[in-house]
Amino acid sequence: MRNASGNGFDSSDSFAVSGAAEGTARLHDIPPSITPSHGDDSHLLSRIASPADVKALAPDELAELCREIRATLLAYGHQHGGHIGSNLGMVEATVALHRVFDSPCDRIVFDVSHQSYVHKMLTGRADAYLDPDRFSEVTGFTNPDESKHDQFVLGHTGTSISLACGLAKTRDMEGPNSGIGNVIAVIGDGSLSSGVAFEGLNNAAEQGGNLIIVFNDNEMSIAGDFGGMYGPLARLRASGGTAQPNLFNAFGLDYRYVAAGNDVSALVAAFEEVRDIDHPVVVHIHTLKGAGYDSEETHANQQNASTLPVSLDSPTGVHPTDNVNHSEPWHSDHCNLSDHEPHEGQCEASHWQNPDAAIGKPDDPRKHYGKMAMAALEPRFAAEPGLVVISPATPGSNGITHEFRERAGAHYVDTGITESHAVAYAAGIARAGGTPVVATTASFFQRAYDQFFQEMSLNRSRVTVLDFLGGLSGSDNTHSGAYDVTMFSNIPGVTMLVPTSARDYLADLAWATAPAGSADAPAGPAVIRVPGEAILAAERDATLLPVTGGQIADRPQSASLPASASSASGGISAATVRGTVSVTAQHAGARPMLDWRVNQTGSQVAIIGLGNAYPLAEQTAAALSDDYGITATVIDPRQCTSLDSDVLESLRDGHQQVITLEDGQLEGGWGEKVTAYYANHHVSDGSRNPRVLNFGAAKEFTDRVSLGELNERYGLTVEQVTEAITRCF
Repeated sequence: MRNASGNGFDSSDSFAVSGAAEGTARLHDIPPSITPSHGDDSHLLSRIASPADVKALAPDELAELCREIRATLLAYGHQHGGHIGSNLGMVEATVALHRVFDSPCDRIVFDVSHQSYVHKMLTGRADAYLDPDRFSEVTGFTNPDESKHDQFVLGHTGTSISLACGLAKTRDMEGPNSGIGNVIAVIGDGSLSSGVAFEGLNNAAEQGGNLIIVFNDNEMSIAGDFGGMYGPLARLRASGGTAQPNLFNAFGLDYRYVAAGNDVSALVAAFEEVRDIDHPVVVHIHTLKGAGYDSEETHANQQNASTLPVSLDSPTGVHPTDNVNHSEPWHSDHCNLSDHEPHEGQCEASHWQNPDAAIGKPDDPRKHYGKMAMAALEPRFAAEPGLVVISPATPGSNGITHEFRERAGAHYVDTGITESHAVAYAAGIARAGGTPVVATTASFFQRAYDQFFQEMSLNRSRVTVLDFLGGLSGSDNTHSGAYDVTMFSNIPGVTMLVPTSARDYLADLAWATAPAGSADAPAGPAVIRVPGEAILAAERDATLLPVTGGQIADRPQSASLPASASSASGGISAATVRGTVSVTAQHAGARPMLDWRVNQTGSQVAIIGLGNAYPLAEQTAAALSDDYGITATVIDPRQCTSLDSDVLESLRDGHQQVITLEDGQLEGGWGEKVTAYYANHHVSDGSRNPRVLNFGAAKEFTDRVSLGELNERYGLTVEQVTEAITRCF
């Protein structure tokens, strides 16, 4: 019954669908040998070329299809890795969606779309999960370039409801000629906590018309669920969807609850009930994240997860929750965060599964340097009550381990998938005199751009940002960090530090988080670009830094580069420029943190390598020395906020070329500022105007292109940089 406002529905309109249909297969009765073989028509999945094939199955075949899909996901996770846990929980829901709705006329929008693997299998791309030779054919997210069944390229969270509102609005405005039927937004696995999701819910209730919001409630986010809404959601689950408050009803939305979210028959019935509905409705389904992995109990007695069947008392495989008060162990199951040991349910490790081939490898840079930063901050907690680490829902990926979080207590806050809130929250902490450290991935920080400008920078808030995964990488097109320097370094009042060693990284962190009132504390926010693979590799193998071997002079030196300085041996020069990153220099104030460091003085060519590109600068200098007898000046700028004019002016004497190297977008980036400096400060003596060559990434989106291939594409190799330098002489 429509309520008086005409925009939504009363809570009395809610009803629950529960109970497993008779004959539905248990989730865990999956023989390891069931994985469908490529081209084997004896298996259902091999015969699914489109959603029409799902519709053609007999009702009693749907459970078997789900079993085969789940077995395929388990095998795929061991061989390829990916977002396996969330997809395991969405098997039945996705089969039911394609059983009931008519994609692509009916538009299905997957939030974040990391839960779309099953959708891809059912829309003509099953071979990309069945055949190891074809694993690289599809992305980990929806992509319209792959299939007409994919609506958007989505790798960030919370936007599905807003996008669905837009699709529905056009359909309703254009009428039958729009070609759009039902519009379905699939949200969940933590994405409901994103602020834009609530904006979408608010708009959906006002807009009206056909709009189906499927909320996948698996009691998890990337890490645990954090936020005040999760207690009421738990009570909704415990009550079969009848408890109040009901946040969806509060928005004025119709509401249905499906307790058996891993029962394909129950889901088909629920979706048939709302198909062609004439108003917005939320279908709240309770699923088990990682359904098909070992249970927590079984996993606790094993070293590694397996695909062996596990017998459960529940006919659907979904463990009921009695955690209605939102108490521990709500936020986590206390697992050890290993990406190789996922298990079903509230398991942080099941968010992202590394392939078996990665077992035993050392930590990647995110975890390595993240753990290092937390180890440096933790001893300060007792004496600094205002020091707080804030993570928008991605702690384990960035080395913020469960053990650290437990020890940190109130000094650690997970805000959920809420980057905008996290930055504004940090600004509030800073205004009150606290010391906030916000840590997440570079591409995720794009969602907080306004808060970086307003709440953080305009207010000169003492916020420290740990910027993970910045720079070039082989990631998909939604998670590239190639644009972080262009974003952060051009915000007024922000100091962006780009350390090239663990020592510099920790010194930068100590400076940025110096307690308010300290003599050497920065005046405003600081962004620290966490070192990437090139830096970590060089720290593990000093031969990758052939000029310095990683041994950098610490003491402050002269304020300019001697024109006659040259190191024929290619060793470390004693000359540095206006201070270093040493603790002693820090006490001189903020300025030494912004001074560039000259690690080798030479002539003819000066090579300035920013951040992850710095090892390439040393390697290029070594090649010039070995092959051409040129001793190049090698400079680590250490930051990309400002130019060190003293160094740039010193380079006029004896240097015909200045080379800038950066592993980020060149246009609007850092290197072009060096070019602009010399262009805008041209001197009459033409011999004292060095030519500047900039090396960096093109302004483009790249999708799963290896780092090596990207470096080749952008000329960021020793051979290409050396060739460009010598060609100009």
